[in-house]
Amino acid sequence: MKEIQDHEQLHSFLQTYQLETIFNEALMPHLSLYRFDQGELICSQGEPSQVMYVLVKGKIKVYTTSEEGKTLIISFKKPIEVIGEIEYIQHIPIIHTVEAVSPVYMVGVPYRMLEKYGSDYPPLLNFLLKVITRKFYVKSNFLNFNMMHPVEVRLASYLLSVSYDDSDSEIPGQLNSFRLIDVANFIGTSYRHLNRIIQKLCTEGLIERSKGFIVVKDKDGLSALANQNIYE
Repeated sequence: MKEIQDHEQLHSFLQTYQLETIFNEALMPHLSLYRFDQGELICSQGEPSQVMYVLVKGKIKVYTTSEEGKTLIISFKKPIEVIGEIEYIQHIPIIHTVEAVSPVYMVGVPYRMLEKYGSDYPPLLNFLLKVITRKFYVKSNFLNFNMMHPVEVRLASYLLSVSYDDSDSEIPGQLNSFRLIDVANFIGTSYRHLNRIIQKLCTEGLIERSKGFIVVKDKDGLSALANQNIYE
């Protein structure tokens, strides 16, 4: 994580997403802009939570880990998204681990400042309410998608979600093949069946296995298979 000391860039992000209407004048001096590199953890499950982040550029992955060490991906998120709002409201440790899928920029504000200057500010409270209810809506759609679509459609959607970021052309269209058990858990299938579907998509020329990665060869074809259904 690196704090970006660039007030113009911070102001630009605030304007782009109309966040100036969310954070009042008292909170503004306490906002900071952070950059996280691809693969870097933004927060970790179970740790104390002290900062609420607003995702303003890039893509993140949200996942949970069981006591046995098994990982379950919850979702992928792109701007605008909030991390830590539930922990702030409930006064609890971090619920899920959040990782940068691409280079990520976050606007951060400490909880103590939110409590001091924003706890009774209607625009901020209304914003947080919309964020939380949208997460319930997205979760419902996710469950319906996993129940109603075949595995090849779910895999195509997953690959597009994890391998690309429309705001950053430098993100390669590939997936580490050592994490296929996590993929199988996320899209709701067995590891064995997932490998069969991967082989099928390789035969169709949509993807290929190469040096420990699943590489997207035909993004348009994969998009057509996913039919605009993306895990985001």
